[in-house]
Amino acid sequence: VSSSLHGSRFLAGGLGGSITHQCFYSTTPANKYEWKYWCKISASGVCYTIISSRFISSEYRGRVALEDVPQNGTFTVTMTGLRSSDSGTYRCGIGSTNEGLYVSLNLTVLADAPVSRPTQLIQGELHGSVTVLCPSGDTQSDQKRFWCKVGRSSCTLMASSDGFVSRRYQGRIVISPQESSGAFKVLLNDLKKEDSGLYLCGTQGLRGQESPQEVVLQVATASTLPRRPKFLSATVGGSVSFQCHHDPKGTYQRKYLCRWEAGSCQVLLDHEGFVLESHQGRIQMSSSDPGSSTVVLRQLREEDEGWYWCGASSGHTELTAPLRLLIHKETCCSRDPGTSTPGRPTAPSPAAHSTAWHRSMAVMGSVPKDTRMGSVTQDTTMGSIHKDTRMGSVLKGSTMGSVPKGSTMGSVTQGSSSLLPTATPGTSATSPGETFQESSSGEPQLLPVVLPALLLLICITITILTLAKIKLQKQTGK
Repeated sequence: VSSSLHGSRFLAGGLGGSITHQCFYSTTPANKYEWKYWCKISASGVCYTIISSRFISSEYRGRVALEDVPQNGTFTVTMTGLRSSDSGTYRCGIGSTNEGLYVSLNLTVLADAPVSRPTQLIQGELHGSVTVLCPSGDTQSDQKRFWCKVGRSSCTLMASSDGFVSRRYQGRIVISPQESSGAFKVLLNDLKKEDSGLYLCGTQGLRGQESPQEVVLQVATASTLPRRPKFLSATVGGSVSFQCHHDPKGTYQRKYLCRWEAGSCQVLLDHEGFVLESHQGRIQMSSSDPGSSTVVLRQLREEDEGWYWCGASSGHTELTAPLRLLIHKETCCSRDPGTSTPGRPTAPSPAAHSTAWHRSMAVMGSVPKDTRMGSVTQDTTMGSIHKDTRMGSVLKGSTMGSVPKGSTMGSVTQGSSSLLPTATPGTSATSPGETFQESSSGEPQLLPVVLPALLLLICITITILTLAKIKLQKQTGK
């Protein structure tokens, strides 16, 4: 994190004019109190200091200034009276000129340079959200809006208004429609440390890129925001409930829930009573306290699966948080008509995991009636046990070899085996009609738990049958 330093990669200034360049750094103690510098790279590759916290070159004295604001994590370099010879590659950095932390940029001095917009600094908290306002003078509706991250040699597209969203940003970025002024907003949530960096946002039409806005995003390493559950799971016909959290001291014009898809988010309902027609009668929002709202979604359908956003607007700022709903394809089975099986909070996983688990219990849980202990098919083998597979525990007082003569296996009630897990860790069950609260975001690992248990049951069953066969053979020999 201490190596986080960002700034514009290109600058243009007019002859006799001036340029102002900002460098943005993470506000760690080491960065705050280390000296800052601005240098120009010579033909030999050495960067000669023009100005620093402790030095000013005599050649540039009177036309260069450096201002450091440690509490904001920025320092600004201003050069005036630009000359053609000022064109070249520069560095703004922290520490030693040729060994410290720096970012390079190209300065071009032109007779008539375009006026560039100042770089916008956006600061956010880990797991939080930010709103970026991208101004644009072009109001044509056919202009594609974009958001890209600047790398060493190019700007990698993260999202655009034609529906493209990078895999890293699935479910957590929205590019809003253009306003009458041509401006639009980029909403980004569930912030991660690696989101810090330099970005460009703007419009792109037939003539190419139109005056993009530079944005430096800084994500604080320490966050006061808790990491909230991001996934919910439910069954078709069931219901789920979850909470949307807000700052209780905040003033919001609107609290809402929207459905995210391909970089846009359609509002389903808000706290003022609006409900989208397709969700009438099966979704509602209520506020139990100033810091949260509860959303209930009933009569779930397969098409309800996907990403949802809790949102709250305050002026131009949108505070958002993502949530993904997973729908199990099997229909719910409730004894009472009209009730629904509640959704189970769980981490994202294919429904097949749960289905395979229940099928395995059905196979292992029943033995044909009147099957005798002594009737073992010839050439039956003990089977193989995987390395590190534990045999489990045997109830106190039970013996593996003593089976009363003539005893039969009978039938075992489905799911009665104590060796199989009765519930996935982190989940809970409720009676029909109840709804689950927020889920945990941990990944389930059903197969690694179920397979050893199934193998253990098979081995125990074969062992009992073999021992019974040996005992019957001894009795027959007598």
